[in-house]
Amino acid sequence: MELVTHSGNWLLLSIVGVIAGFIDAVVGGGGLLSIPALLTIGMPPHMALGTNKLAASFGSSMAAYTYYRQQLLQPRLWRSCFAATTTGALCGSILVYLVDTSWLEKLLPVLIMVIALYSLLSRKILEESPSTDNEKYPKRSRKILQGLILGGYDGFAGPGIGAIWIVSSKALHKLSFLKSCALSRAMTFASNTTALTVFLLLGKVDIAIGLLLGLSMMLGSFVGAHSAIRFGLPFIRPLFITVVIAMALHLTWSAWL
Repeated sequence: MELVTHSGNWLLLSIVGVIAGFIDAVVGGGGLLSIPALLTIGMPPHMALGTNKLAASFGSSMAAYTYYRQQLLQPRLWRSCFAATTTGALCGSILVYLVDTSWLEKLLPVLIMVIALYSLLSRKILEESPSTDNEKYPKRSRKILQGLILGGYDGFAGPGIGAIWIVSSKALHKLSFLKSCALSRAMTFASNTTALTVFLLLGKVDIAIGLLLGLSMMLGSFVGAHSAIRFGLPFIRPLFITVVIAMALHLTWSAWL
């Protein structure tokens, strides 16, 4: 498929990839930039979803590794969550080919807007509270349920999954905001790579474009994760709110208008 034949398209995807990777590493939601960019250059929807999974796998792996190096993620505590997320993503990515997704497109903006409003109205969600950080004792049942639901959603559709992981991790496990970001990146890496495997088997991935976009997202994710760690919540809070509201408006326009 000859899509990226013009140098301007290569430049467009590279710039979008860096920005999307940066946003994804900090608050999630980079797919709302990268997927439209792939559609803009003429890529069919299912191919765009599969190619984006390849690119997102690069970005999420870099961000997760960066957070891990800063000791903000303890993988041994999240094995059951990882397994559940992988299982959910496998089911979701297969189901997307069997189910009419039009209903989801209309419900999704409502879900994202609820997250935005909850984030704005609940001070606890956007406050750093180390004293309540409960990462040493995450409940297994909550991790499994969270992984199955969010992994399934990411395999099925995925927009806004990073923000949903952050909000739900703070609510369910009482993690600090940075540790919620770290868990979000690790689990979206699990769901991205699982869904990518399914898309590859179905022949719905453009390898060349995915690698270009993925390498750009890796660069953006590296900068984004280090920025979040260095500047902390004062940097993350406004970006998080802005991205979540922008996602809700974008999805509302696409689905309802």
